[in-house]
Amino acid sequence: MKKQWIIFYILTLFLSKSIATETPISLEINHLDLATMMVYDGKYKKAKAELLAVNKKSKTFDKARYYKLQAVLAVKAENHKKAIKAFKNAINATKVKVYSDPNAIIKKATKKYLFSFMSAEKPKVTKKKSSFHPEKLRKEELSQLYIQLSQEYYKNKEYLNTVKTLNNAGKIGRDRASLFALRADCFWKAKKKEHAIKALSQGAKLFPKDTTLLKQKFYYFSDMKLYQSAIIASKAYMKREKASVKEYLALAQMLSNGGEKHEAVKILEEALLKFPKDATAKVLLAHLYLKEGNIHTPATLFEEASVYDKKYTKEASELFRRAKELPHALYLNANVKDKLEKLKQKIAIYLDKGEYEKVIGLQESLKRYKMLQDDNLRYALAYAFYMAKDYESAEAQFKKINSNELFEKATIIRKNIEKCKDSPLECM
Repeated sequence: MKKQWIIFYILTLFLSKSIATETPISLEINHLDLATMMVYDGKYKKAKAELLAVNKKSKTFDKARYYKLQAVLAVKAENHKKAIKAFKNAINATKVKVYSDPNAIIKKATKKYLFSFMSAEKPKVTKKKSSFHPEKLRKEELSQLYIQLSQEYYKNKEYLNTVKTLNNAGKIGRDRASLFALRADCFWKAKKKEHAIKALSQGAKLFPKDTTLLKQKFYYFSDMKLYQSAIIASKAYMKREKASVKEYLALAQMLSNGGEKHEAVKILEEALLKFPKDATAKVLLAHLYLKEGNIHTPATLFEEASVYDKKYTKEASELFRRAKELPHALYLNANVKDKLEKLKQKIAIYLDKGEYEKVIGLQESLKRYKMLQDDNLRYALAYAFYMAKDYESAEAQFKKINSNELFEKATIIRKNIEKCKDSPLECM
């Protein structure tokens, strides 16, 4: 019990001594500290309320920290304009902020020791060389603020301001290849295409191992129709990076659009060696061969593509029909999923084979699917009746045709039908 009284007595003396000093104990609530804690805890509404309670006229008011917290809350609320304004205020406040050394030793060291007033000996004050560099700290904080400000400018679609702010960030604004890709994207969106290419080139020099900048440059050159430059960029990229099939396709398409069809074929053939199961590469290569008048190779490529993607079966069948490989065209037609397309194609194949009775046999299916509304199919059916010498049925179908072009063709056949009726030997 005696010990407790001694402790109480010592504390009483300490408090009375503190009150008598020039620095009394502060009971003021630090709303800025509370706001910071609320932000870290994700309690943004409470943080906003604490910021509103901050006394801006206080001698200890940290203006830079206040605006930074305000900016963070605006970012969380996705209010980009407010965030931009707050970050700019934080930057201006940081430029004039007075930093205090947290490791500084107070000369009146006796205030730090609870029992120091009981000792006659004064505590020794050891002066140490401070490692505190306020300007270095200021520079680091400003760089981070500029980076955050640039992000908000970008979200607000202020692209040139984004680039300007990145440049103001100093070294930290140039320490990643992605930041040069961002600069290029901003210039591109601001319609400053040459500046976009220049930004990518600058980034490539600083980060020679990064391949994304080369890839981005390829797409920009392609869009600008600078095909030779695009080829150089794409080949440099493919040498250093394991390119995806999409990148091969993009290069081939670009080469094709630029009139470099032979180069495009080489790229696609290389792609198929690396990605033999890719249907799109096969189809694109088939289209390039078709432009050169080749039918058999594209037909085979479409058939191979149909193994991995059934939607190409119809095209494969059609190409084999055009190549006069009719049995194989009919075989592929059997695997076409769309019933209407399958029926149309089957009629075309039967007509090519001269199997008119089989076309006539599909009449009920054409009626069931209401396909005779298509004048082309009605004409095909009428023609099949004509070739099968069923002239009455042929005429009945020809009369129902509405298309002027097809009606004129039908008129010529109907004249032949009249001749055949008058002189059957002429139609044998």
